[in-house]
Amino acid sequence: MTTITPRLARMLPKVVLHDHLDGGLRPTTMVELADAAGVDLPSTDPGELAAHLTAGAARRDLVLYLAGFAHVLAVLQTAEAIERVAREAVEDLADDGVVYAELRFAPELNVRGGLELDDVLEAALAGLAAGPIPAGLIVDGMRTSDPRVVTASARAAARWRDRGVVGFDLAGAEAWHPAGVHHEAIAVATAAGLGLTLHAGEASGPQMIAEAVDRFGATRIGHGVTLAEDIAPDDRLGPTARRVHELGVVIEACPTSNLHTGAVDTLAQHPLQRFRRLGFAVTINTDNRLMSNVTMSSEIQHVADVFDWGVDDVEQVAHTAIRGAFCDEDTRRSVAAEIDRRVATAV
Repeated sequence: MTTITPRLARMLPKVVLHDHLDGGLRPTTMVELADAAGVDLPSTDPGELAAHLTAGAARRDLVLYLAGFAHVLAVLQTAEAIERVAREAVEDLADDGVVYAELRFAPELNVRGGLELDDVLEAALAGLAAGPIPAGLIVDGMRTSDPRVVTASARAAARWRDRGVVGFDLAGAEAWHPAGVHHEAIAVATAAGLGLTLHAGEASGPQMIAEAVDRFGATRIGHGVTLAEDIAPDDRLGPTARRVHELGVVIEACPTSNLHTGAVDTLAQHPLQRFRRLGFAVTINTDNRLMSNVTMSSEIQHVADVFDWGVDDVEQVAHTAIRGAFCDEDTRRSVAAEIDRRVATAV
């Protein structure tokens, strides 16, 4: 079996389904945008700023992890800034060997400077379209927000359904904030034909996953770590795990982020490899590239080192991801072919 080296990890084709646009800024860009907007940052040195945000995120608590976004959101309140960050995100992912990306963010958090939701989405989509690889946008609603605000985001997502918005999600602090509070927003999004992926099983038990899959029909789950609690030591599947398995619900695993938020104590304890062994649809993702100081290549490398992955594993995960993507069928076929071509070239 070919050993996955950092060089090979970067060369191999990757598909990312769970990458937060506002969690992956270039530190240099963040400093420049802050200077233009008159925003104070913990440091104006890009290296020091990145280290500060990563150290702050790695505090073993989801709420504390999310606190660093206050600095990021402060510089993302103009259309120009949003478009730039979206374009740079796709450029950075492509440079890292990503062949298809779905990025997500909550536009409700980008209207403090006077933008409307449609202005925010237009800017983000323009940035994605300017990138060198196909990329779709997933609109997040924040679990902690007023349901009326989240429903407004869902309606905006529906308006841009045929112009680059491909899905809808609920993000943010999971504990004590069930998805059911935002049932109207989810109904609006799904009625518009948007793909549904919900953060679930990151900081709360498998009941959140059951709600997402059984009540709302989510075809993808963000993180999904606590699904392991519904699998017995002898690998017997509980009711929620059985449903996820039978329906082929895609698990958007984000290993390093899960370490930072305390969802797992070590990467070796992450259930993603057990999920794969049991036949679940598992993908590997970055979550927040800046906050967790990761790339898709570094995530693949870390997982390969711990779980002894080879090229076939990386290729399989990429194909699983594009099958679960919210793109059109032409894009799906094209990206699948590109995965095969790049694997052949890499090895």
